[in-house]
Amino acid sequence: MIASLFDRQDYPTLGENHYLNQASLGLIGRLAVQEMHQFIDDYARHGNCHMSDEDEVAYLNSLRSVGAELFGCPLSHIAIVAGASDILGQLPSIIQPAAGSTIVAVASDFPAVTRPWLRQQNLHKCRIRFVEDNQSKDLTDTLIEAIDTDTSIVAISSVQFTTGTTVDVNRISKVVSEVDARLIVDVTQDLGARSIDVRDWNADAVVCSGYKWLGGHGGAALAAMSPRLLTNSPPMTGWMGAPEPFNFDAKSLLLANDARRYTQSTMSYVSIACLTTAIEQLLTYGIQNIENHAGKLAILLVEEAAKLGWVPYRSLSDSAACSHIVSLSHPETPVEETVKALATRRITCSSRGGRIRVSIAPYNDENDIEMLIQALQ
Repeated sequence: MIASLFDRQDYPTLGENHYLNQASLGLIGRLAVQEMHQFIDDYARHGNCHMSDEDEVAYLNSLRSVGAELFGCPLSHIAIVAGASDILGQLPSIIQPAAGSTIVAVASDFPAVTRPWLRQQNLHKCRIRFVEDNQSKDLTDTLIEAIDTDTSIVAISSVQFTTGTTVDVNRISKVVSEVDARLIVDVTQDLGARSIDVRDWNADAVVCSGYKWLGGHGGAALAAMSPRLLTNSPPMTGWMGAPEPFNFDAKSLLLANDARRYTQSTMSYVSIACLTTAIEQLLTYGIQNIENHAGKLAILLVEEAAKLGWVPYRSLSDSAACSHIVSLSHPETPVEETVKALATRRITCSSRGGRIRVSIAPYNDENDIEMLIQALQ
């Protein structure tokens, strides 16, 4: 029996449901929820009686610290923002690629990654070269083939949200450097589920939402900004990006000398409390243990599903596959109807790209997989 890695009692939803959908709206654990309640009870409802100006400025420090450990990068590179889209949307203005240059992206990637560059294309400032995530070919190879001397930006997700296809960012990074282009990576479907060390990526920005695999709530996200972006003026500057935010100087553009300059304003502090605790839990259990746990359940899922004619988008033996997102299809069974039928049996998955997307989290166990297989029968 493959037991859950996390205590399932910390997730009340699992009492009546088999939740295999962390890649969408992820479940939040008891400790993180308690931290949110405690922040509201101890601080938020009391205003400045219990939180001074100095306390407010320092409140983000714990999240930046655990974020740096999770990313594997210096603390000075970590920016806290309200959402991944907030920083992704600013990157075209921050980097300002050469006019008429090419942006390389994946056609089926998450829209938050591609839409800022589509806007640049609509403004006739650049053109996008989309590549396909084809299951018969390694996506990393496809991206590398699309990169040439006209390429100024490669903007990708390290794991594709519909298929679980993994990009070898280290390989991409080397080619990007050879043509003097810039690299942007969204790790929202990767960070927290697998070990990541961004130091060798040489990426301009590595961005992650907080409400999926990190186990947090909406309203907070993290970004690891490269040294070359720590001297840029953000196109969307806010009062919290100053070295001393409560030194209210309305006549000067004062920016912190590190990634704090990308933090704009007062944000959802309750989400900051939640995300900090959730990441601490991930680090305590160990990311490698979390990845290994998903691997065991993914093998069971794929082997049993194959007996019923359901096949993964990529074999688990494929170097471009990942274990925490398994995308299944059947030659005869309609996916949308199947996902709805699963929901009636309290089994929650997602329909993405015409396949059933099963996302395996640390709180899942062998029984979750067995119930899914039984339902598919």
